Amino acid sequence: MHRFLLTPRWWGINVFVALGVPFCLFMGSWQLGRFEDRVESHREATAERPADQVAAPLDSLLPVDKKTSGRLASASGEYGEQLLVPERTLDGKSGFYVLTLLKTDSGKAVPVVRGWLPGTADAAKAPAAPAGRVEVTGALQASENSGTKGVHAAGGLPAGQLGVIGAASLVNIVPDDLYDAWLTVQSPADGMTPVPAQAPVNTGLDLKAFQNLGYTGEWFVFAAFVLFMWFRLYRREVETLRDAEAGLLPEAEPAGTR
Repeated sequence: MHRFLLTPRWWGINVFVALGVPFCLFMGSWQLGRFEDRVESHREATAERPADQVAAPLDSLLPVDKKTSGRLASASGEYGEQLLVPERTLDGKSGFYVLTLLKTDSGKAVPVVRGWLPGTADAAKAPAAPAGRVEVTGALQASENSGTKGVHAAGGLPAGQLGVIGAASLVNIVPDDLYDAWLTVQSPADGMTPVPAQAPVNTGLDLKAFQNLGYTGEWFVFAAFVLFMWFRLYRREVETLRDAEAGLLPEAEPAGTR
């Protein structure tokens, strides 16, 4: 009854199933692993930092990665040029960042967001930075790019304003070497609102994360479908053989009768 499984046709079907099912299960497990990695990264990125966290020297936390992003970093130096970062939303309100370049003792400059103010960017509203040598502590952030959410990447901003906070956008403005990072002060003065640290890139439960979860389900469904089709073909073959043994199949017409 089951000798048909050894025919060349069924050998091809069986080999396809034997390879297809493990492949689908592997791909499904891989996509599930990617989703779980994103969930874990999101959990680490959004975990509250200890209230008594000690600030580490800026250079010791570079380059910025998933572990150091949001960590308190300290740097010493003197404030220099001040810029405004317009069209930044905080708590549902539109406003602008007050960004001042800090020339550190190492000779390199780091952008420091000293706080946020509501309304249209206006240099007259922005408090001047403290003069002389200062010790700055702020949450470490990776440089932004044109794809970062909330940035003004279209250009055309007036002098004294900056659309993207990053070394690439500051290289033609600042004569000093730049750190590929920036700091956001968590206890600003002069009535400014602190800008909270953002989670690092690719750590959020965004559309890509749930795409991975969707692909996981698709691959497992493919595996089940392959097994279902094999069983259906097998059952049809068995039923055909049984009908032939019982004489229930119509006899083939002799050649040339039509």
